[in-house]
Amino acid sequence: MAAPLVVLRSAPRRTSTRIFRNACSIARSYSTIPGPEKDLISELESRNLVSHLTSRSLCTHLLSAPRTVYSGVDPSASSLHVGNLLPLLTLAHFARYGHRPIVLVGGATGSIGDPSGRSTERNALDEQTLEDNVGGIKFQLRSFFENVQRYYGTDRERGKGGEAGEVQVGMGVRMMNNYEWTKDVTLLDFLGTVGRHARLTTMLSRESVASRLTPPCASTSEGSIRSASSGGGMSYTEFSYQLLQAFDFLHLHKTTCCTIQLGGSDQLGNITAGIDLIRRTWGLTETEPAYGLTLPLLTTSSGEKFGKSAGNAIWLDPLRTPDLDFYQFFLRSTDADVEKYLLALTLLEPEKVLAVMQEHRQHPKRRVAQRVLADHITELIRGRESVERSRRLSQVLFAQGDVRDALARLDIEAIAGDEGEGVVKKLNRHQVVGLDLTKVVTVAGLVKSRGEAKRLLANGGLYLNNEPIKSERGVAEDDLVAVQAGGAVCLVKAGKGAVRILYLT
Repeated sequence: MAAPLVVLRSAPRRTSTRIFRNACSIARSYSTIPGPEKDLISELESRNLVSHLTSRSLCTHLLSAPRTVYSGVDPSASSLHVGNLLPLLTLAHFARYGHRPIVLVGGATGSIGDPSGRSTERNALDEQTLEDNVGGIKFQLRSFFENVQRYYGTDRERGKGGEAGEVQVGMGVRMMNNYEWTKDVTLLDFLGTVGRHARLTTMLSRESVASRLTPPCASTSEGSIRSASSGGGMSYTEFSYQLLQAFDFLHLHKTTCCTIQLGGSDQLGNITAGIDLIRRTWGLTETEPAYGLTLPLLTTSSGEKFGKSAGNAIWLDPLRTPDLDFYQFFLRSTDADVEKYLLALTLLEPEKVLAVMQEHRQHPKRRVAQRVLADHITELIRGRESVERSRRLSQVLFAQGDVRDALARLDIEAIAGDEGEGVVKKLNRHQVVGLDLTKVVTVAGLVKSRGEAKRLLANGGLYLNNEPIKSERGVAEDDLVAVQAGGAVCLVKAGKGAVRILYLT
């Protein structure tokens, strides 16, 4: 039997973690390790995963020997989100080509907050919250790379690493926390090593800094004070972030021979700061001691970003984004976005993606590409059982016409158990039968008030078992569908997106 596939929750909870007994079963037609004729950078470029290289000689550097590469993860939340998958999947590609990836959790830098791509300073995290976030993200990272390893069918040695706090996870990826080597560094040590090699002109020119620095309100000292106290500009804490990230690169360069750093396109300044620090520390002027590779930020075809700052994060933790919502997010991908997502967010070879897109264009109404995308990434992150359950729910929730037969076939107990997918609402019979539909949808949480429900009713926006309800009426026994587990269900919708399966016991 295949090894269990771990679900990416944010941290171990009191309830047991769901374990799926089947590894990813999506068809694969390629070997785990690419042949010598393949070039990693070319593959990453074919997947649109390269925004900028600090030097094209990185290609030769990668072909000449196995290299150590790292990417950092910001623990500003308790869970990773879909936007974090780009660097993680890129690390997986590096591992598949025989290189040695490190994923670095920012236990130290997370206490400051990266100013890159932000117009305001992050709220400081208290020590306990930061510790919880680090623990949750480390749990997800371990699960993710173990799932990737199962997908490829590889069997790589795992165990404790060489450094304190280092752990090897799936695909031979090492997981570290920069708090381990930062906690004992004194201010004088830091200024005498990192600070001595930093140049203010260069630091001030970084986009993350320059975009936040505003002229004083007036030429007087009073004007300057007013500007500083208004909360604008940048604190010294944030200003020093690029030096701490540079220090990470230098430390990993010294201790693990790490020569490559990955990051989003907004990380270019921080990455080059690390390369500059390595060069100055060793007194190098001509040779390339280290390299940087930046990835494009994940956006839609309209340019909309995904992530915490944009307020539309799709979380890897099923307690924050239920399986159905996760699955439907990718199933709803537009034709303009789906090929980009297949290349960047899946492990399917580019040739396989091309074949999927050819079939999709021949039968666009079947949404072949969207289904492959949703199946693949949901299975990789949440497991095969989540895919099957999300498919069954989607067939009911988004079906056209009468849904009674589909409702009767649902394994309602399995769906209502665990996390409920956010769409099953358990109610007593007396809370539904005989009551007006506007009151029922309010009790079920589809609308905030009965007044809102009545406005939707007047505009034709309320549905019962997919039947549009034109005027106020009560929910009758005939509207309920008996299920095998006992009890009955009905489907209610309010507006375009709010939908619930009411499970009456």
